[in-house]
Amino acid sequence: MKDFPIRSVPVPNDWDRKGLPAWTYASPELFALERERLFLTHWQVAGHESDVMAPGDWLAFDLMGERAVVMRGKDGVLRAFHNLCRHRGARVVDGHRGNCKGAIVCPFHGWVYNLDGTLRGAAQPTSFGDMDRDKFGLKPIEMEVFHGFIFLRFAPGPQPSVATLLAPFDRDFTAYSLKDVLPVQTPNWATDLPVNWKSVRDVDNEGYHVPLAHPGLQELYGRTYRDLYLDDGLTVSVGYFGDAPGRGWSVRHYVKHAPSRDLPQHLQKAWTYYGLFPNVVFAITPESVQFYQEIPLSPGLTRLTGRMYRNPGETREMHLARYLAMRIDRDTSAEDRQLSIWSNESMKSDAFEGFHLSDLEYGLRRHHDGLRRLMPVMTLNDVPSEGEIRRQNEKLICQPTL
Repeated sequence: MKDFPIRSVPVPNDWDRKGLPAWTYASPELFALERERLFLTHWQVAGHESDVMAPGDWLAFDLMGERAVVMRGKDGVLRAFHNLCRHRGARVVDGHRGNCKGAIVCPFHGWVYNLDGTLRGAAQPTSFGDMDRDKFGLKPIEMEVFHGFIFLRFAPGPQPSVATLLAPFDRDFTAYSLKDVLPVQTPNWATDLPVNWKSVRDVDNEGYHVPLAHPGLQELYGRTYRDLYLDDGLTVSVGYFGDAPGRGWSVRHYVKHAPSRDLPQHLQKAWTYYGLFPNVVFAITPESVQFYQEIPLSPGLTRLTGRMYRNPGETREMHLARYLAMRIDRDTSAEDRQLSIWSNESMKSDAFEGFHLSDLEYGLRRHHDGLRRLMPVMTLNDVPSEGEIRRQNEKLICQPTL
């Protein structure tokens, strides 16, 4: 097995093998708390600089009632704004991505914004009296770029800058030349699943299920797969292919056609997954890069979404390998979706007694611990009475033992 240079936190011998209680997967009140204390205050990935290369190019990102647009100005600078007109709150752009020719025009009443977000003018401006245009530009959103990927945060939170947080990934992202990747023809994908978002993350946060639930991945790299746990909620999961020819059509041909790249030894012939708490994963193979994340829509509905990129100068062999990897990943995603549904629906049963976790599922426990630190109300086995979740959470935060 190849030595992976990123230092991993060892699994403790005395860790609690219980997961979150079932009520945390269904409570609307807790869902509102997760929005406030978790999703809006933690970094999310919206896309890549290559998605917005020309002046006026924009990329949209929605998260739990917040709407963002990332746009490149005439000066070539990337900026992120709330995607809402300062007049009546309409979306100033609609869709996944596009281009504004010289200006942003709100489709509701025609307010016009410059590409840097400043207000150029309101329709029929005399009807607003003495309005100071400088006070009515699009509202900015915190944004950082790391190896070409665009990170947004809607509210201040506990995580440091992206560069500081993801410093352990810097060497590998440099080796993969992620700053140079380009979007594929149809880069964005999305599917809605009738589950709580945590059920999706629970499945993705452990490799214990790979041998039985994912025959394609097991055949490709399951003999070498392992999870590494880093500080600050970061994870790395990696498996190496090529030690066996493969029996299934997609795996057999992928192993045959996967391109060779000038990479460090620990990344050669690797499928590597870099996780960022609470819900972002970068999946990198020799021929392609994608990120994916769970976007909660309601306590019982989650949007699985992401974007995919290719290497510049893609050869026919690399394109074929990317197609074969997509087939393998498509089957894996379908298998994980079904596991998420089964896991989530089990929590409605009176017979469900909670999780009992293997050492190979420590990543799931670590994720739950991260949630409990932010929202200690999740440590309660029984759901608080209606209207009490927020009050109980604040009470537990104030306890000196936490």
